[in-house]
Amino acid sequence: MTATTTRPSTAARTPILQAVDVTKVYGGTQALKGVSLDIAPGRVMVLFGENGAGKSTLMKILSAVESPTTGHIELDGETVQFGSARDAADRGISIIHQELSLCPNLSIQDNLFLGREQTRRGLVSRTVQREQAKAVLRRLDETLDPDSLVSELRLGQQQLVEIARALLQNARILIMDEPTSALSAPEVEVLFQVIRELTAEGVAVIYISHHLEEALDIADDVAVLRDGSMVATAVADDIDLAWVVRTMVGREQDSLFPAREPTLGTVALETIDLSVADPANPDRLAVDGISLQIRAGETVGIYGLMGSGRTELLECLAGRLPAASGEVHLYGEPLTGSVRQRIQAGVALVPEDRQRDGLVQTMSVGENLSLAALTNFVRRFIVSRAGERSAVESMITNVTVKASGANAPIGSLSGGNQQKVVIGKALMTDPRVLLLDEPSRGVDVAAKADVFEVMAQQAERGLAVLFTTSEAEEALHIPDRLLVLVRGRLVADLPPNEITRDRLMSLADGADTTEEGLQ
Repeated sequence: MTATTTRPSTAARTPILQAVDVTKVYGGTQALKGVSLDIAPGRVMVLFGENGAGKSTLMKILSAVESPTTGHIELDGETVQFGSARDAADRGISIIHQELSLCPNLSIQDNLFLGREQTRRGLVSRTVQREQAKAVLRRLDETLDPDSLVSELRLGQQQLVEIARALLQNARILIMDEPTSALSAPEVEVLFQVIRELTAEGVAVIYISHHLEEALDIADDVAVLRDGSMVATAVADDIDLAWVVRTMVGREQDSLFPAREPTLGTVALETIDLSVADPANPDRLAVDGISLQIRAGETVGIYGLMGSGRTELLECLAGRLPAASGEVHLYGEPLTGSVRQRIQAGVALVPEDRQRDGLVQTMSVGENLSLAALTNFVRRFIVSRAGERSAVESMITNVTVKASGANAPIGSLSGGNQQKVVIGKALMTDPRVLLLDEPSRGVDVAAKADVFEVMAQQAERGLAVLFTTSEAEEALHIPDRLLVLVRGRLVADLPPNEITRDRLMSLADGADTTEEGLQ
């Protein structure tokens, strides 16, 4: 993707917001170590760094969600001490957090104006709110009904509501922490256009993303955090993707993808003319007559944009959605039943939304890991805590979860380590087929490398691994074979030597749907 608008000049870059020698200490952990950062009006500052580098902590301090341990913040050249996030918002600093903070039981309109209700004569004016909601959604190229419940929206639409809420605050400084992690390519293009409109009006944007190429497209300036320290800053036009990766993790990007020679076994999973209805619109097929085979020891990728049917396909295979028609076979036997029955048969799913579907936030790391496999530790109707503890500790090591221990709160982990816990939870059920829906979503490059390595190890153990991705780089480097989905239909089945970026883009956009790559 390439931004279509011209970047502003690098001249006259007087900062509007500054972090000056900021440190942040949590107990015995120093999250930020003397970080200084200048934010200029009318420019996009992209902040790069691995999970745990301190990006989100710095953003929380800039938006007054947290206070610095030492150091200070300057706004318009003057030192400020905000009393609260509301105080910062009133001074023009708005933040879109990495994890969604919407109320699913409320409507879009209610979420957009929660705590900032529009009133007339002392009463909330829902008419005014509705019109403003429709206007901001139109700006994001969305035609959603403002009275729709947030719980009825797909993840990408919920993320757009979060963005819309920030836009309504008319901020001078807009902080975006992973705003595109669940957006489709067209939605990202619309958001980038909105960002350029905002910077043309003088708004300063701080942008965090693990989609490195995408972030470089929108960047004017870049800064890189590593282990809580600011290690580099640059003008975006002066650097490239290789520089970003080297500066972040200290190695070249190609080294992040595991190299392997697959040893294929028998057909582990097969679908025959499988169709799945769209949960939001049962009259429409989200998956339309797909037939595919995945062998033991094989890593198969599914590439598709939002709405291609990739999530519905995996959720049907895992038993979360019913099939409208067709068959699913596991090692030659019909695969039917509930999620629990399919787990027992050997099919495990790592869902796309780890916060909503993959983790229980009130549980510890260990409790989350063992949750789906508790029956494996039952002895005479009692859970063997020693056996459970041993298995949990082994899995923490196997999937390289960085945590203080099994008893650590799941919320204390970075996004990448939370994702490893979700993968570990699936592996603790001893699957024969591992399904992963966007396993690298919201995960930094180093944690992605760990996730891909785990996937490769499981394939080498003889598991059939099926994963979805909307990242072209992953589609080019990770799978032994790549399937391309467009509007619910399988349009290509490509071996690695036939996967090119141009071919991929052409297929995914629907420009090339001859299905010549299918067997």
